[in-house]
Amino acid sequence: MALEMRQQLKMSQQLVMTPQLQQAIKLLQMTRVELQDVVRQELEENPLLEEAAEFEEIADAGQLEFSEKEVDPVSVSDDINFHEVEAGSESLRDWDSYLDGYSYTSGEQYNGDDERPSFENLLTRDGTLADHLLWQLHMGHFTEREVSVGEEIVGNIDEDGYLRSSVAEIAESLGTSEDEVLPVLEQIQQFDPPGVASRDLRESLLFQARFLGMGGSVVERILQDHLKELETRKYREIARILGVDLNQILAAAKIISGLDPKPGRIFGSEEVHYISPDIFVTKLGDDYLVMLNDEGLPNLRISPHYTDFRSQGSTHGGTGEYISEKMRSALWLIKSIQQRQRTIYRVAKSIIAFQRDFLDYGIEHLKPLVLRDVADDIGMHESTISRVTSNKYMQTPQGLFELKYFFNSGLSRTGGDFVASESVKCRIREIIEKEDPKKPYSDQKIVEMLAGETIHIARRTVTKYREMLKLGSSSERKRHF
Repeated sequence: MALEMRQQLKMSQQLVMTPQLQQAIKLLQMTRVELQDVVRQELEENPLLEEAAEFEEIADAGQLEFSEKEVDPVSVSDDINFHEVEAGSESLRDWDSYLDGYSYTSGEQYNGDDERPSFENLLTRDGTLADHLLWQLHMGHFTEREVSVGEEIVGNIDEDGYLRSSVAEIAESLGTSEDEVLPVLEQIQQFDPPGVASRDLRESLLFQARFLGMGGSVVERILQDHLKELETRKYREIARILGVDLNQILAAAKIISGLDPKPGRIFGSEEVHYISPDIFVTKLGDDYLVMLNDEGLPNLRISPHYTDFRSQGSTHGGTGEYISEKMRSALWLIKSIQQRQRTIYRVAKSIIAFQRDFLDYGIEHLKPLVLRDVADDIGMHESTISRVTSNKYMQTPQGLFELKYFFNSGLSRTGGDFVASESVKCRIREIIEKEDPKKPYSDQKIVEMLAGETIHIARRTVTKYREMLKLGSSSERKRHF
């Protein structure tokens, strides 16, 4: 069979992701903080884009009620109509003059900016565990060599307060012997907080118990030899081995439970991350009002200077092409942000419509909901709904929730009705919180209690939900004191 070359025409359809379309999709799934960074970067790179005054009337998609006839962001056309209204220049100059002429005094007077204290001089930071230990080391009666050894030891203590290197490793790094390191370590183990610089949990708890004056007590004997039995609550076995009354073991166990397994965490350097909601939902009369959080998002507009410059035909050659390219980029960014806000608004409105009972009465009335329900309701694709609900939060009368929280599977009830899995988890938590800690409910007992409330659920599902709630089994929850 001979081989030959020939030309052939073939028609096919395929999805082409333009750069503008990719940008719109990325903006849709960004958090508000990430969007602020993108806008800030674009303001720096695009000379045609500028931030309008707060009181200028610009096409703003975040504050007003949006039309219900929006389209999916992934199908936006390239035809862009943008309108802007400039504020009166006279009013701006009058306002600036007023601010320039108004003087505010706060008790201290400075003749110029050079005399004002630097903001850096006013900043402080929380002390770390290492700072606290080094302060005690330098304030103690140590030789210069012992201070060097102590600094190496402190440098190997983690944030929980545990020494993460062996004495041999520290000695090797210093080029010395273990006999020189060990005495300094023993001194540091007497520092505040009690239990610091320990090599394991048992050693830390022993130091804390001795600090409380319990050396030689039942508490110390349990920590030295029976910590494993204590973890599994074998109190009778411990009492038999130590030859003491069971009540003494229970009292010692209560004291041990009050010790800190992570003595260094009071100096923890973890920062608290606050969640800023993207959507606010408030009740007005019988209806719920949806408002988007646009704080930190500037009103964007095209610079009038470049608009006039282009309309007068003052551009030529590469300059005109550059301005046209930046003009398209700026307009597309503005429209993409507006479309993002509209889409988030519509998704939030749809969620509220489905979860009205939750907003009125609480988590027990949360309904099963899937992405397709909202997608069909507002005429968008499920992937769009998934992007909208990613890392975005809604402030409701019932509290602050991630949008994904409202989407959950359902469990059957008597009568053919369904209940949301989150509602079942909440009910399991309530049952466990109200149980007698000396006689905790087994998973099978919880199944029977839920069945009495017309909720049909398997025991393994109760176990899975309990573990998701980070609640121990009945044996782990049992308390003897």
